[in-house]
Amino acid sequence: MKTLRQFSIMMALFAVMAAGCKSMSRSQKGAVIGTAGGGAVGAVVGKAAGNTAMGAIIGAAVGGVTGAVIGRKMDKQAEEMKEVLGDAEVRREGEGIVVVFKEQVLFAYDKSELNTQAKVNLDKLTNVLKKYPDTDIQIIGHTDSRGAEDYNLSLSERRARSVSGYLNGSGIANNRIAIKGMGELDPIATNDTDEGRAMNRRVEFVITANEKMKAESMRESNQ
Repeated sequence: MKTLRQFSIMMALFAVMAAGCKSMSRSQKGAVIGTAGGGAVGAVVGKAAGNTAMGAIIGAAVGGVTGAVIGRKMDKQAEEMKEVLGDAEVRREGEGIVVVFKEQVLFAYDKSELNTQAKVNLDKLTNVLKKYPDTDIQIIGHTDSRGAEDYNLSLSERRARSVSGYLNGSGIANNRIAIKGMGELDPIATNDTDEGRAMNRRVEFVITANEKMKAESMRESNQ
C-alpha cells in the first residue's frame, strides 16, 4: 500500500509539472491532473507545491475525456468572472477555477468583518456562481507571518467563515461551500517585505465540479 501511494504521489507531481506546459490548453491540463489526482493525493501534492488551492483542484479532478469536458465548462464560467471581477484575480487551473481577493478588497487590516466594498465585490461573484449551481466552492483564508501562528490561523478561519456566511445569505446553498483557514502556512510571496506580506494576506475561492456536473460531463464525453 505504501509503495502504491508513493507511486500515486509521483504521478500526481508529474501531472502538476505537465500541467505547467505552455503548449497545453487548460482543459488538457485538467485531464492530465485528474488522471493522477484524487483527494488524498491532491492534498499531498498541494502541500508539496506550497499551494493549497491547487491541491484542492487536483483532489476534485476526474481526468481523461470527462475532465476535458469539465474544463471547457469552467472556461466559460471563468471568462464571465473575469468580465465582472475587476478587483480579483481569476485563474483557470486544471478542472477548476481559482479566484483570489487581496485582503484590502475584503477586510480592514487584522479584521474579519467584511467591509462595504467587499460586499459589492462578493455580490458580483455570487451572481456568476448562481448561474452555475453545479459547482463546489472552497473558501481559503490566508495571512502573512506577522503575529502568533495560532492567532493568524484563527483570523484566517474567521475571514473564510465571514465570506462563507455572506455567500450563503446571498443565495448560495450551504452544501456547496467549504471553508479552510491556512493562516501563515501557505505564502505566495516573501514575508520579509511589506509588498510580499500584502500579497500573502488574501482569500481564495476554489471552484470545482460537483458530482452532478461530473456525471453530466461523463455522459457528454461518451456521446
